[in-house]
Amino acid sequence: MCLGIPGRITEIRDDGGLRMGTIDFGGVRREVCLAYLDEDIAVGDYAIIHVGFAISKVDEDEAKRTFEVLKELSQLDELEWIGEVADSSLEQHGSESA
Repeated sequence: MCLGIPGRITEIRDDGGLRMGTIDFGGVRREVCLAYLDEDIAVGDYAIIHVGFAISKVDEDEAKRTFEVLKELSQLDELEWIGEVADSSLEQHGSESA
């Protein structure tokens, strides 16, 4: 199964000509390649991440809807870890909106 998870971009940089960034998944931060995204991506935007690559930009509402679906999917035993990411992201999303 292929799964893309939304994350918030916290840093963008050039790494030897390759666009890279730091993505926050509800408190867990990972380095990802941003080369597939348009130049209009900015810190604070959300992107769908799949195996270390940002594959599309999404708005904050879509990211929240995706976190809700991931939380529902976490009810499956083999996807339990997704619930933790979704819960953390939803909590963080709620505190940023307040």
